[in-house]
Amino acid sequence: MDLGLQQKVYVVTGATRGLGLASARELVADGARVVLSGRSKESVAAAVAELGGPEQAHGVVADNADPASAELLIAAARERFGRFDGVLISVGGPAAGPVLTAEEDAWRTAFESVFLGALRIARTAAAALGEGGVIGFVLSGSVREPIGGLGISNGLRPGLAMAAKSLADELGPRGIRVIGLLPARIDTDRVRELDALGGDAAASRARANAKIPLGRYGTPEEFGKVAAFLLSPAASYLTGVMIPVDGGALRGL
Repeated sequence: MDLGLQQKVYVVTGATRGLGLASARELVADGARVVLSGRSKESVAAAVAELGGPEQAHGVVADNADPASAELLIAAARERFGRFDGVLISVGGPAAGPVLTAEEDAWRTAFESVFLGALRIARTAAAALGEGGVIGFVLSGSVREPIGGLGISNGLRPGLAMAAKSLADELGPRGIRVIGLLPARIDTDRVRELDALGGDAAASRARANAKIPLGRYGTPEEFGKVAAFLLSPAASYLTGVMIPVDGGALRGL
């Protein structure tokens, strides 16, 4: 299937590892070019090299929580590749822990990056995009069901999903789409770290697998392929949707 990604240019934040990097990899594999961001020069350079070098990818050291990052990333796309077709906003997960014991500073830090930083990038992208543009959010299954031990994520992700739904209404008349992805147990460093919090990562993984209809964790590549499709012109009539990538783990419709 031709996704229509040839020569398209996307910004992918938090793309030096995990779901962001997997998504960037699939976009490039289908002919797009990407501007990716990360917090360190070394990780950004490594990701650019993995994606095929400067002809396919351009790296920017940037933090989603920094108010200057949004303009910086979009300007980099236009300067390096001559156009800007969309953005996939991916951020690291907030600190683990229950709501009752999470410090206020942890909530503030997570709000700045997970919520406000993501929204700032989306709003800046909306001002720069034309008809056919797309804004994607990497969210979490916690949008629909709370995840044990992730109180801060449970608090922030649903609000960001509703902001994305509102943006879809506001930007639809301009032909700009807004979509969200809801990953669950995808086999990334982040999920492996969460599995290890209880002291027995193997047992934690076995319990999680037992609750997934497909009986296994997803791969980053599987997530990346869904992201590439949703960002592509092939998904041109999809907006305002929150797509679970979870092997059937979410029980509601």
